Amino acid sequence: MRVVIAPDKFKGSLSAPDVAARLSAGLQSAVADLETTLIPVADGGEGTLDAAVGSGFTRRTATVTGPTGQPVRADFAVRGREAVIEMAAASGLALLPSVIHGGGPDSGTATTATSLGTGELIRAALDLGCRQIILGVGGSANTDGGAGVLQGLGAVFLDKEGNELPGGGAALARLDRIDFSGLDVRLEDARFTLASDVDNPLLGSSGAAAIFGPQKGATPSDVVALDAALANFVSVLAGEIGTRAERAAVAPGAGAAGGVGYIAIAALAAARRPGIDVVLGFTELEQRLAGADLVITGEGSLDEQSLLGKTPMGVARAAARAGIPVIAVCGRSTLSQEQLAEAGFSAVHALTDFESNVEKCMAEAGPLLEELGKHIGVHLPAITARTDTKEIIHV
Repeated sequence: MRVVIAPDKFKGSLSAPDVAARLSAGLQSAVADLETTLIPVADGGEGTLDAAVGSGFTRRTATVTGPTGQPVRADFAVRGREAVIEMAAASGLALLPSVIHGGGPDSGTATTATSLGTGELIRAALDLGCRQIILGVGGSANTDGGAGVLQGLGAVFLDKEGNELPGGGAALARLDRIDFSGLDVRLEDARFTLASDVDNPLLGSSGAAAIFGPQKGATPSDVVALDAALANFVSVLAGEIGTRAERAAVAPGAGAAGGVGYIAIAALAAARRPGIDVVLGFTELEQRLAGADLVITGEGSLDEQSLLGKTPMGVARAAARAGIPVIAVCGRSTLSQEQLAEAGFSAVHALTDFESNVEKCMAEAGPLLEELGKHIGVHLPAITARTDTKEIIHV
């Protein structure tokens, strides 16, 4: 018997590779000669890099500029001419000094954080010969419209006096022109994919500043100022590259990652695709399902958001196309049996079924997942036999 294990991370507890490994250990302790194929996956945000490395990409590291200007060591993944960049590794909220020391983002970082390091990571990938680049966005600290990305690729942002602007979204209010003479010429041969489920535009009441700025520490007055600064950025960029800068500002996904989605669409001609579709593509999940008897997927919390294209749904759809039963594992589930059945799951198992204390579940997720894997292994015949019904079974 062969089982494919394709989970996302259990946020706050275990990475996707660790989740897969723990489940596999439990399953194999219960079933002799069981073959398991481990395929860590993600939805295009945090964990995308781990998914790439788990699928044959090589992890590489570069020293780049963090969101507040400090140097950080950021990983990315390379396979031949392909690269996967997880922007949170270079420009993420988790890299803010205040967050590192146990606090949260504030107004100061909300207005000055930059995506410069993400542009530098792209340049590092170009240095290695990569020309097909996937940008996994999410968890960003910046609201700079992706200006930092362009700066990392050689563009220079100038005010009316010809002075170079500092990083961050607020500074864009003083932007007068952009010097593209130093832009990396290798971009002409590169093709970009924006892995994002965010469909917000760049500006306005549903834009990057208004919707995501407060999560990054922006006050109401900061939101107004940042939105105006981003509008000025669009106007100046349109003067440099034409009306595509204005069209990109209203494109779905332009508001992703503090506007990095905008510059990916406007300046890098990126094609936006749902994050889970991108990840399932480079992991070659559908091809690797061939011959499997069962698929196990999951994430930390199965909830309403999971039904909107998150990892478990993407894996479940792939398993359904292959005619293979799929079960879900999670830390906790808030979905009804009807919702889970409609999603295509033959069974669902939550760690809270074994340990009702949620904090303990998070702290001891590894051992609990092994126990859960063993439990699933004992009941494999019952699970794999239930392929013709949508009744959810709890065994």
